[in-house]
Amino acid sequence: MISKEHIDNGSAFDWGRVSEDYARFRDIYPDVFYQRIIDMGLCTKGQRVLDIGTGTGVLPRNLYKHGAQFIGLDISENQIEQACRLSAEAGMDISYLVSSAEDADFPAEHFDTVTACQCYVYFDKDVIFTRIHRLLKPSGHFCLLFMAWLADESEIAAGTEELILRHNPSWSANGMKRFILDFPPQAHGLFTVEDSFHYDLPVSFTRESWHGRIKACRGIGASSLTAEEIAAFEKEHLAFLETAPETFSIPHFATILNLRKV
Repeated sequence: MISKEHIDNGSAFDWGRVSEDYARFRDIYPDVFYQRIIDMGLCTKGQRVLDIGTGTGVLPRNLYKHGAQFIGLDISENQIEQACRLSAEAGMDISYLVSSAEDADFPAEHFDTVTACQCYVYFDKDVIFTRIHRLLKPSGHFCLLFMAWLADESEIAAGTEELILRHNPSWSANGMKRFILDFPPQAHGLFTVEDSFHYDLPVSFTRESWHGRIKACRGIGASSLTAEEIAAFEKEHLAFLETAPETFSIPHFATILNLRKV
């Protein structure tokens, strides 16, 4: 279990608890999300890429066709187990290791690109930039990516957030607004900003896939809620989704900070 004061009011969470649902329901990024990465010249053929906080290997698996050589890193053994399974089933040659990003142990100047998708909030900022700087080749890139739904613009997402908070009042990821990732003070002297932007994108769901996406979030499946508490949430959420269409779109925004090593 992980506990950080600035996340969920210090309540513990563990992505390993929800790895099977994560593998089934969290591979949701639209094609445009990956195309933005390719358009920046990242994760393409001839590059060696380290994906930290890889989870079930969503980023490496979806970018694999562009020819980069990937290594995925995650602190959760269960997440890495699912990443290995999904990659093997798809015939993809991707290496995965169980490790925190802060302890990533590779030779200096080993990677062209390091990616971190949906996980920047969990890192020790006083450690991670120095570590990644050492691992990157000269002028290599450290690309931070994040995507979230906009509850203010979706009755379904708003109703879901209300239910999550009713069952887990400590959850702090509600009410997300559009933002651009700031240049971190810990990166000064190590990196410069090459790209920084956000954009909107719709994400399509069925009732089942949205419910699964929510089960696999930090507020429910990865939280320290008991099995009985999670079951109570599921019952209410499924009843709520009976009022929704069978298929629907949830508005999301994505934000990217592409740093270049100096």
